[in-house]
Amino acid sequence: MTGLLPVSGAALSADARLLSSIRAVGARRGVDVDYTDDAATAEMLAWHRRTLSAAEHGPLMWLGSLALVAAIVWPFLGHTMPAFEGRPELAFGPAGPLLVVAVTSLVVVRRRWKRELLHPRLAGYREVLGLARAHGVPVTHVPGWLVGRSMSGDRETVPVPAYAEVEPLPAGPGAGPGPASGEEAEATEATEVTEEATEEAAEGAAKGATEGVAPAAPPAVPAKPASVESYEAMADEGGWHDEAGCLLLFVGIGGVAWAVSEGNALGHLAAVLAVPLAITTWLAGARQGRERQRLREAAVAYVQALSAAQSAGASVPELSPVLRKLLEEEAEKVRG
Repeated sequence: MTGLLPVSGAALSADARLLSSIRAVGARRGVDVDYTDDAATAEMLAWHRRTLSAAEHGPLMWLGSLALVAAIVWPFLGHTMPAFEGRPELAFGPAGPLLVVAVTSLVVVRRRWKRELLHPRLAGYREVLGLARAHGVPVTHVPGWLVGRSMSGDRETVPVPAYAEVEPLPAGPGAGPGPASGEEAEATEATEVTEEATEEAAEGAAKGATEGVAPAAPPAVPAKPASVESYEAMADEGGWHDEAGCLLLFVGIGGVAWAVSEGNALGHLAAVLAVPLAITTWLAGARQGRERQRLREAAVAYVQALSAAQSAGASVPELSPVLRKLLEEEAEKVRG
């Protein structure tokens, strides 16, 4: 699951203009990673993810959290201790220093985490994703940790930058001239790179034809199975069967208690109706849970197939919100 990159190097290299922009990002940021190298990019992302996790969940975070809890609890418990009776400086005084320690520790943790998140390699990669979108290259997903988004929220601390959409490459040499503005130098450079790439492709094709070797066709992207579509449809459904079953069971127990205390037969009738209904509800929830787990496994297999296709050079489409959430959850399992 963790092998699926937001965008593959093959997709980034397909457009010479995009490739030129990516090279410029790397040079401007001074990074030592080739963003079109899938292996190097995956290793870079994994290393920075571990670094961010260490900065966010390190010893200082535990110290700040414990100090904060102690600062909140101490005023309520301090005055109840016999040893502190008549000594308010001991019953309430330590709460202030504990609060200072907690706030200082948490602020330091936040700054370290933010500094790691703004590392030039990660900042450059976010620019690459923004440029890919602008050039029409599909980005499968953007990991929440890469933009500083928690699992429970949608707010992004450092979102992927948005750029103006770039016109697709002309279909042939007879197309009109490129953009005429202050971007002439960049357009000229992109044209030269495009011509060089075209010449190299033509030479490669001619060489392959001479040697009798057919050019390799791009790998096919796996089609989305019906089971994955079913998982996307029902991923957020259910979850109420346990609560409803317990409520019905309590109704049955309450009916029996009422019948015994008041001598009313209606209480026994309530128990006879509620208890079987509670069991039926639990069984329905269990069946739905097993079906959801089966569909989830199919969705995991589908994403793994997409990862394999991406590694082979295919351009993988953007994942649905449900599959993006699944990818995040599976990545958290692997990391945990």
